[in-house]
Amino acid sequence: MNDTTHPIVRIQALGFPWTTIDPFLFCAYHDDAYPRGNAQMGPDAPLAGRDLGQDFSRKDGWSMYHGHPVPGFPGHPHRGFETVTIVRKGLIDHADSLGAAARFGGGDVQWVTAGKGIVHSEMFPLLDGSSANPLELFQIWLNLPARNKLAEPHFTMFWSEDVPHFTATDADGRSTDVASVAGRVGPIDGAPGAGGPLAPPPDSWAAAADADVAIWTVRMAPSARWTLPAARGAGTRRSLYFFKGSSVTVAGQAVDRHAAIELRADAEVELVNGETEGEFLVLQGRPIGEPVAQYGPFVMNTQAEIAQAMTDYRSTQFGGWPWPDPAPVHGRDPARFARHPDGREERPAAPTAAGAQARSADTADTETIAGTK
Repeated sequence: MNDTTHPIVRIQALGFPWTTIDPFLFCAYHDDAYPRGNAQMGPDAPLAGRDLGQDFSRKDGWSMYHGHPVPGFPGHPHRGFETVTIVRKGLIDHADSLGAAARFGGGDVQWVTAGKGIVHSEMFPLLDGSSANPLELFQIWLNLPARNKLAEPHFTMFWSEDVPHFTATDADGRSTDVASVAGRVGPIDGAPGAGGPLAPPPDSWAAAADADVAIWTVRMAPSARWTLPAARGAGTRRSLYFFKGSSVTVAGQAVDRHAAIELRADAEVELVNGETEGEFLVLQGRPIGEPVAQYGPFVMNTQAEIAQAMTDYRSTQFGGWPWPDPAPVHGRDPARFARHPDGREERPAAPTAAGAQARSADTADTETIAGTK
């Protein structure tokens, strides 16, 4: 856009991964139509023609990624940033070098501060042997400031029942649902059953009072209108990702393809959805504004720090791998759980009526998985 006062800064087509802005480093959207599972919890389908170990083909609508026989990402290291994984459909099995483990999905969020170094695996077990096993998730990489890049690793679970939601209704009775993984938005503070905002990990940039980090998912009914509120902080930058739906009008400009839209964060922006249900991801935050040096799974400030990360990983494996194989899968019981490095185990609490209603909108396609053993 040439008009510096217009709320839209630029519009780009969605690729893989999605374009992000400081303090975010990376955003991958996985939407895999996995078939029924086999006895090994992998796809009950031929794997011929796939580059097993590195299959991002989306052949038949799904990929094996680096997994075999179960699709997913076997053990791999990270240093210097955080991963925020939002699972909208299906289940993920997590295991890490801290000894932590989890099975989560259906709207759950896992937030891992890699800090000075962690190795983890993310596997996608296909538990339903009689019907399809859809998987849909975001993985978002959030940078750490230099002062926290070597913080102790930290593992956090936000169960879907605890993620704040609110629903806005326009003058014609059409609804917009907003789920807030990070940051406050609109009237969410007082929304019935929503509770307050989630507390990010202690060393996260999102925990800084003036960082104004927000991670929101937005679902709009056909033809719904909703005004995205202005950011609270000065210097905040914001991206709106339109990834499902036929079209949307953003600040008066029609967008008829899925797109990454950078917005002026200090301006309210009216969204008018098209004729089918529309879905969006909002990422915003005040930039960290430090140099970024990246080599694969390591994100530091200088190349010397990258070299040190590689040396440390070769010599220590970031604490070693306490699992019998590089891609642990946590059995056939679909129950969601998290086991922390200190041995403490947690499971999602029974949802409130308001939380259950919000969660049902996000997980309608996963109930067959959640009920299968």
